[in-house]
Amino acid sequence: MILVPVVALIDATDLALSSPGPHNAHPGSWLVAGPYEILLSATALFAADALAERLGASQPKRALLAAAEAVALWNVSVRWGHPEDAVAVALLLYAVLALAESKAEKSAWLVGAAAAVQPLVVLAVPLIVVVLEPRRTVSYLIRAASPAAVVIGAALSANWQATLNAVVEQPNWPTVDHPTPGTALAPHIGHGAVSAGPARCIAIALACGFALVAQHRWRGGQLLGEWPASALEQLLWWMAVALALRCVFESVMVAYYLWPVLAVALVAAVARWSRLLAAAVVASGLTFVSQVSWHGRWTWWSAMVAGLTLTLLLARDEHPGRMRTGAVALGALPGLAAASPQGNQETRLRNST
Repeated sequence: MILVPVVALIDATDLALSSPGPHNAHPGSWLVAGPYEILLSATALFAADALAERLGASQPKRALLAAAEAVALWNVSVRWGHPEDAVAVALLLYAVLALAESKAEKSAWLVGAAAAVQPLVVLAVPLIVVVLEPRRTVSYLIRAASPAAVVIGAALSANWQATLNAVVEQPNWPTVDHPTPGTALAPHIGHGAVSAGPARCIAIALACGFALVAQHRWRGGQLLGEWPASALEQLLWWMAVALALRCVFESVMVAYYLWPVLAVALVAAVARWSRLLAAAVVASGLTFVSQVSWHGRWTWWSAMVAGLTLTLLLARDEHPGRMRTGAVALGALPGLAAASPQGNQETRLRNST
């Protein structure tokens, strides 16, 4: 849907659809589609910066975050031309920001729009659900599911068989992209393709388990009352972990699949220079190393999973229970606000100050 305008223009001008390369030195279509895709992908930079500002990051930190995000974003927008991944992650980050501002309905619609653009964000939804007040969960999920239901419904009405096959089987080609250890277990669906659907179901199930673990830790007391900045960082970090599950269990991998994990992890690391610098260096290096053409089932996949693991470890707050200054006003988050009169009085005093 987001590429319809540029496709219409390419069709109208009768430009060739071939990509730039040694055999196509003058790619007319890319001169139209390329800048458009890059502009769409840049929405992720604005979303990351908005969250960094909410976390109280200084201008130099935000500049470094933007530079690191842009380097990693090259993999998605320029190298592979998949702006839908960037747009979906941008909408997800804005949804988290809306939740931080106690705008649950707005957050739900943003999550729904993100899932309609690229369903990979579904892995992060369980972590959002566990911070909601139970009575709001159903309405939140209904709103979040509506945009994707409309999009899939329209596709089904146009060609139900092709849509059903694409949604259920989710084919990918190990001879074209990078096979993984999961390739051997994936169902073969003909024409050299394997089904990625079952492995992604495993990732979703584990993401739900991770959300329960995170909920248990948060309900232990460290996130009660007004949320500090470290609370939002933890939510972002756990989201990055959930998004990484896709790369661990994917049947066939492509280099740009790494980007959502790197994008969210970098935002989670913005509080401290040491964490941000280290995560930015590793994320940038991993972005370019991922372009190597190894096709063994273990070599490329192992290197990428190791790089993602290192990035997540570097982005993680070593003292997640610590209360830092520059608190984020997440105390109004449904289900996590304290009812203590003393806490409310302290909050009013801080706000008036």
